[in-house]
Amino acid sequence: MDELKKYTEGTIVEKKITLPEKQAIRADIPNFADKLIEIADEERKFSYCPYSKFSVGAALLCMDGSVYTGCNVETAAFIGICAEKNALFKAVSEGKRGFLAIAVSGGAYEQPPKACTPCGSCRQALTEFVDPEEFAVIIRNEAGEIKSFTLSELLPYSFGPSNLM
Repeated sequence: MDELKKYTEGTIVEKKITLPEKQAIRADIPNFADKLIEIADEERKFSYCPYSKFSVGAALLCMDGSVYTGCNVETAAFIGICAEKNALFKAVSEGKRGFLAIAVSGGAYEQPPKACTPCGSCRQALTEFVDPEEFAVIIRNEAGEIKSFTLSELLPYSFGPSNLM
């Protein structure tokens, strides 16, 4: 197993952000927004979107400071995966469960990014693993300003694990 680990380290989780003490992390997310958007912009370049021509990149910040990335991938059968779910599912498949924020960069293929929030399906998937009142969704608008929303602002009255109790 250690042999396999040396091949996957640096490819799946090649980015990491140094975080302050756990209790101060939420307050400091604006300090990481630029870096997360930069990572999402880079990931957007890997998007496979020959049908929609709309490329999206995402950077998911975990509690331990690791960052998982994802891009949208489309198929001719119109089955694909969004960038946000791609990043989330990578992280979950690696055993991560604590998430602080996600940055999303999207727009017409090979064009500057526009304001792009997660779709409803991605918002619902994120709700499964985060506290919607605390989790930050970070985007950059057309003017270049970075904006941050809580997931609950984008998906009020969501249905999540707590509804099953």
